Amino acid sequence: MKFSCVYIEEEVVNTQRVQEILQRLPPTPQVTIKRYGEVFNRRSQNFRLQKQKPALILAKKHGNLVLPAPTGYGFNDNPGFYFSHMLNCVYDCRYCFLQGMYRSANYVLFTNYEDFATQLQIKTHGQSVNPVFYSGYDCDSMALEPVSHFAEFFVDWFADNPAATLELRTKSTQLRSLYNRQPVSNCIIAMSFTPKDIYRRWESKVPGIEKRLDALKKLQEQGWPVAIRLEPLIYESDFENSYDQLLSDIFEKIDGNRIHSISTGMFRMPKTFFKNISNLYPDELLYARKYEQSHGMIAQSSTQEAEMLESIEDMLCRYVPIKHYYRCA
Repeated sequence: MKFSCVYIEEEVVNTQRVQEILQRLPPTPQVTIKRYGEVFNRRSQNFRLQKQKPALILAKKHGNLVLPAPTGYGFNDNPGFYFSHMLNCVYDCRYCFLQGMYRSANYVLFTNYEDFATQLQIKTHGQSVNPVFYSGYDCDSMALEPVSHFAEFFVDWFADNPAATLELRTKSTQLRSLYNRQPVSNCIIAMSFTPKDIYRRWESKVPGIEKRLDALKKLQEQGWPVAIRLEPLIYESDFENSYDQLLSDIFEKIDGNRIHSISTGMFRMPKTFFKNISNLYPDELLYARKYEQSHGMIAQSSTQEAEMLESIEDMLCRYVPIKHYYRCA
């Protein structure tokens, strides 16, 4: 993967992990900085233009590294947390909230994995039941794996800490680090899908649906727990046909009786992020639709959402036991 530049915080420039990351990259200009915010939080940045030639920022994350997951986000009622080893995503999905959340399209990779692990340990031992930790909230968990070796480190950690569960949320086929090791029962690989028409229209740079399914099938056959995430659900007049075909394609390759879980999640976004993206892409019809607003969130009409959920849940009953399904709030 090529970057326009690599910015490196002074605090991590001489660490072994950063030096190993630099060795994996092609020759790229390097600039040492004091803190990543100097570059990432600068004013007058244009996310849309910067996305064409983003830079990589290698940094150390401070403070609270492991945070409570949003209510209703997870697949069970156990305590849920999320942690972000990276800010921004290598893909360019038009519906993604990140482009409205950040000024910069550059990628920030936090390299102090051991500090994350320390806080994961504290959260795990502070619970009466097994907690679940979600990766992929502010980035794609696996897309930068050939550079970051993020999953390689954290899957090892969770293998040694069976009282905690990890979900790696991804759209990537960069899964070699998982193929090359024994499956870990408390590490779930959750792959997101939308129908082909939405994928082609709004998921730039994302691997094709068939390639992702082949990758997920290989993991399932090796014994990894795999999950399906149908998100975001975006209303289209012919959504029933689109999702009927998508589910047929998915379960032609994935054993619905052996999946960990499958979920649906609606398209919704904070009002401020929505406005920022609308300004970035004034000609994007997705943001010109009529939406409802409630408690600072933008969403499709409740009628459309109810129609989609009822129809898609009826379809799912043909493929998976109902106990494997949940709605992501």
